[in-house]
Amino acid sequence: MTTLPRPAAALSADEARRIALKAQGFLGAPDRRSGVRGVLRHLGAVQLDTISVLARSHELIPYARLGRVGRGTVETAYWQDAHAFEYWSHAACILPIEEWPHFAFRRRAYRDRPHWSHDLPDGVYDQVIKQLRSEGPLTATELGGAKKTSEWWDWSGTKVAVERALMYGEVVCVQRRGWKRVYDLAERAVPDALLHDELDDTECLRRLVRLAGQSLGVGTRADIADYHRLKGEQVDAVIADSGLVPVEVEGWGKPAWADPAALATPPRGRHRTTLLSPFDSLIWDRARTERIFGFTHRLEAYVPKPKRVYGYYAMPVLAGGRLVGRVDPAREAGGILVARQVTLDGPKAVPAVAEALVEAASWVDCTTVRVERVDAPELREPLLKEVTRALIAALR
Repeated sequence: MTTLPRPAAALSADEARRIALKAQGFLGAPDRRSGVRGVLRHLGAVQLDTISVLARSHELIPYARLGRVGRGTVETAYWQDAHAFEYWSHAACILPIEEWPHFAFRRRAYRDRPHWSHDLPDGVYDQVIKQLRSEGPLTATELGGAKKTSEWWDWSGTKVAVERALMYGEVVCVQRRGWKRVYDLAERAVPDALLHDELDDTECLRRLVRLAGQSLGVGTRADIADYHRLKGEQVDAVIADSGLVPVEVEGWGKPAWADPAALATPPRGRHRTTLLSPFDSLIWDRARTERIFGFTHRLEAYVPKPKRVYGYYAMPVLAGGRLVGRVDPAREAGGILVARQVTLDGPKAVPAVAEALVEAASWVDCTTVRVERVDAPELREPLLKEVTRALIAALR
């Protein structure tokens, strides 16, 4: 039986919530000088996803923290000058390039994997590496084709080979082009000082646990493990030496750890009002989101339409450090942002939801907001009035 260390501090639920918001970049003045790259380093990982409604999720992440940063600026910031790479973290994520050495444990695990779901024809792997060396960077299509048939899962030998090389670390995804991965050899894409797998598993895990704690501010064992999809026992093995400190949080009922820097200065400042990507790291973990915000978050894009409660791509609305509602958005020709379904946590949420809608509309070059369904019919007219007021104010 493991003996847990004595907590270094006792936090109220409200203090823990504010620490989490600060750690995720939603409390206090945004760091515009470091911009998108600063957001990436601060979070440690930005999740990618195929769905694009307002924009792709990796664009929505810096927007939610910095405001109306140019979408072209976002892409450039991620990929230019070998600043980042894509790899498996919480999911498929954009990661700061300086963290390449700390994913050596995962690359080793992939190399030792005894079973693959796709067969690899003889010679194809070496051919892909040879072609990338002479012609890269290339997409799977440029390497010879990603699919054997039109079925999404029916990869060609080339695609199997290049994805396997990606997991092994011999190949790196250096950007997305039209949502296709662009592959290059690690020896070209990763700076020489970082291109190694010299760190042992313990050192890699210690670093990722500390990064997760810093990005969360405060979290349970499960929270910390989930951030980079580690196993609980991996967290247990290194957390005592990670630099995180044990804390007790009111109402959590589980041991927790915090970033000591987050405890040193009480989190203060202006709260951001914004729509959140369903894949935002603030709300990655459903249990944590319910524990901190009392808010049940579930992406319904893969739920059959008749069973959806909040909408296909319902985006939580953050305001005043709380999650106060949801908006299921769409875009239409003519510069129209459509709120297909709006769910409000009472009348006090109306101004915040209107503000978030109008700012998001401006960011994606929409000049009009049309509200369709509101879950509380009595709040429809107040919401329309607030949206109109916010649109007028935005034009001044």
